[in-house]
Amino acid sequence: MKLYRRMATENSSVTEFILTGLTDQLELQIPLFFLFLGFYMVTVLGNLGLLALIGLNSCLHTPMYFFLFNLSLIDFCYSTTITPKMLKSFVSKKNIMLHAECMTQLFFFCFFVISESFLLSAMAYDRYVAICKPLVYTVTMSPQVCLFLLLGVYMMGLSGAMVHTGSIASLTFCADNLVNHFMCDIFPLLELSCNSTYVHELVVFILVAIDIGIPIVTIFISYALILSSILHIHSTEGRSKAFGTCSSHIIVVSLFFGSGAFVYLKPPSILPLDQGKVSSLFYTIVVPMLNPLIYSLRNKDVKVSLRKTLERKLSS
Repeated sequence: MKLYRRMATENSSVTEFILTGLTDQLELQIPLFFLFLGFYMVTVLGNLGLLALIGLNSCLHTPMYFFLFNLSLIDFCYSTTITPKMLKSFVSKKNIMLHAECMTQLFFFCFFVISESFLLSAMAYDRYVAICKPLVYTVTMSPQVCLFLLLGVYMMGLSGAMVHTGSIASLTFCADNLVNHFMCDIFPLLELSCNSTYVHELVVFILVAIDIGIPIVTIFISYALILSSILHIHSTEGRSKAFGTCSSHIIVVSLFFGSGAFVYLKPPSILPLDQGKVSSLFYTIVVPMLNPLIYSLRNKDVKVSLRKTLERKLSS
């Protein structure tokens, strides 16, 4: 991060940014503060609770829950990267963020979002092996393989975040420091640059194609093979069990990647939010909040482990 701070000093006369936030309507500030504070509390309790539940129950120490553990960790971290600063904007007259602080927020946001994208593809591969190759599942998804996949997930997140942040940090910001967003995001910062952003936009396009395209293709192929395998199961109970194993993951994947459509669509909105804000809002607030609820409410193993854990605590 010291490198980015030095690049910011050399390439910009702007030392701080002013974030416009979600809305400039004063009567909505306090209601929105309590609304998103509630969302954030549910996100924190849900994800930390799932982390504790998986850690405390040995029956959940399997590859599927190993990846789910990391999904909850990522959701908690990148929601915490954005939400507290956004909450502050509702109760302060001017939401100021230093240049270095803005670059730091951008770095961690990119790191966690890209990591989640690849983690969801690793989880799809895990479901493919569990359903299509159950006899060799233990060998194929050994602890060493799981650690290797997780290392790849975080390396992709780290490399993507470094390129994105380095690209934005090299921009020149001359005078305008008003960011039309509630966070330091890539496109709002590109709009403030007083030099050409063509190369930077090309970098964004290439990285998005890699960080979204590869996981989507992996997930699509995995579930195509899973569907083919399920159709060959003759018993209704077997098909239902196989579908149930994948249902939570399919919902989470649909929410995460489907939220990108907010960038291109123009949904009717009550609040004066532009498309980029709506998309980022869904990524940073809604998806991290819903993920632990989906996996806890729709997963039999999680519900059983939660009941046993509560019974142990009450009996002791």
